[in-house]
Amino acid sequence: MEQPPVLNEHNKAEYPPAHTAEHILNGTVSKLYGCGRAFSSHVERKKSKLDYHLAQPLSDEQISDLEDRVNAVITADVEVWTEYARKDDMAGRFDLSRLPDDASETVRIVHVGDYDECLCAGQHVARTGQIGRFRITSSRWQDGVQRLVFRLDETHEA
Repeated sequence: MEQPPVLNEHNKAEYPPAHTAEHILNGTVSKLYGCGRAFSSHVERKKSKLDYHLAQPLSDEQISDLEDRVNAVITADVEVWTEYARKDDMAGRFDLSRLPDDASETVRIVHVGDYDECLCAGQHVARTGQIGRFRITSSRWQDGVQRLVFRLDETHEA
């Protein structure tokens, strides 16, 4: 019988719907604006915030487009799945600089369908349809940093 991979202990219990929505938003912002994933985030059940390096503020239309794109992935009800790989084999595929110095040799890659993938040790929903409606409730740009704050209108699906 195959042994499970050895990973670092995860020190946080995320709210899976918000944490998965964070993955989708990060993937969307990165694809649209080429800024990479959020450099700072705080994801909670009631309200979450993410910070991105952007040269100019996002317009109201761009914010609305982000909401629509994230909600489209949620509505598509795609599978969220994981794979494991050797950290050394992922250097060209992911930014490993955010891993802790004592990161295990095995990393976990979380996939949101074929829409997004990233290294993550957190908790996620099984399908995006479990997330609920995504809303960006506020945004602020200052000195090259775009902060996006989002909330979820929770779903009643299992």
